[in-house]
Amino acid sequence: MATASTPASTITWKLDPAHSRAEFKVKHLMISHVKGTFSGLSGTLIEDPSDPVRSGVEASIDIGSINTGDPQRDAHLKSADFFHHEQHPSMTFKSTRVEKKGDGEYLVTGDLTIHGVTKQETFAVEGPSAPTKDPWGNTRIGLSATAKINRRDFGLNWNAALEAGGFMVGEDVHITLDAEFIRA
Repeated sequence: MATASTPASTITWKLDPAHSRAEFKVKHLMISHVKGTFSGLSGTLIEDPSDPVRSGVEASIDIGSINTGDPQRDAHLKSADFFHHEQHPSMTFKSTRVEKKGDGEYLVTGDLTIHGVTKQETFAVEGPSAPTKDPWGNTRIGLSATAKINRRDFGLNWNAALEAGGFMVGEDVHITLDAEFIRA
């Protein structure tokens, strides 16, 4: 993450929560995926356009903003069986390394904290896009990021065995982030 000693060439971007989305999907009954979103996103991107691998990001997601389209399931996910929202109201990510993989493609590794457990995870990132002026005079960029994590690594262990074998909820969680940032 950029610090006060980084070159003046860095640009600070603030995440625009109205135009950003975090989505996830996880196997249900071992036959299909249940998808959900989080809308309570915040974050900062410090970009070094002359050397993108020196860029960094910090982000937070409000667990209470979870939406799977089923209020009963959302309440269960917020409960102590899963996220324990009362005790762990947010999940966070702070980058520690950025690697260039191709033109506009990066691997961003950092500390992901969910349910009070911090693990190093890597997101594949497309972008950022070229800066664009919006109709209100703001400069914006966008990017997309994906990762696959194991929920049990973060202490999200609840499950139920199925009569036919297997479990109700899969362990792998696929994450997709679409983020728009405004120049600070």
